[in-house]
Amino acid sequence: MTPPRNSDESNGKSGRRDELLEIAAGLFADRGVRATTVRDIADAAGILSGSLYHHFDSKESMVDEILHQFLDELFGKYREIVAAGLDSRATLEALVVTSYEAIDASHSAVAIYQDEVKHLVGNERFAYLAERNTEFRDLWVGVLEAGVADGTFRSDIDVELVFRFMRDTVWVAVRWYRPGGSLSAHAVAAQYLAIVLDGLSDAATTSDAIAESTSRTIAAQRN
Repeated sequence: MTPPRNSDESNGKSGRRDELLEIAAGLFADRGVRATTVRDIADAAGILSGSLYHHFDSKESMVDEILHQFLDELFGKYREIVAAGLDSRATLEALVVTSYEAIDASHSAVAIYQDEVKHLVGNERFAYLAERNTEFRDLWVGVLEAGVADGTFRSDIDVELVFRFMRDTVWVAVRWYRPGGSLSAHAVAAQYLAIVLDGLSDAATTSDAIAESTSRTIAAQRN
């Protein structure tokens, strides 16, 4: 009969596992997945390479877990936003704010995703990445289309082009944004939304109303 696990022992192993994932994520983000070896991760963690296999069966399993954790949390929040029944503008604002919060909170995971997704998506183990890309597009395009239909956004915009612009300009911030730096994620999101929505909103919408709406959305996200 196998004796029950001590809860402190289990928590300790879980904590060590999380610590190793954090170390690996930083190396993957800085050097790239292919250039980072198991020995690099073990050295950074101060353990032998063989000890790493007590926690993970391969380097790929570490990448998989890092990306799964990041994407599960991000898309969980996205779905909550869309299901909240906000108007089109507030929904788009909340999606953008949440995205910048993710860059701040999961900086290494975002960098890994941005750099590696094209290489990983062909691997059967990472097939879910293509599914998430499709869900991401459908979700954001749906919000933009709803905004055009209800008159919140201009009717002459190319929704697909706007989606690609927003997708690329939001997530590329991982290249220059540094958590704990002079700009907070909310400050960057507010500036971004002010720039984008001045071009997307109906001409009758004033700049004061845009600023007020953006501030309300960010305040709601903090609560």
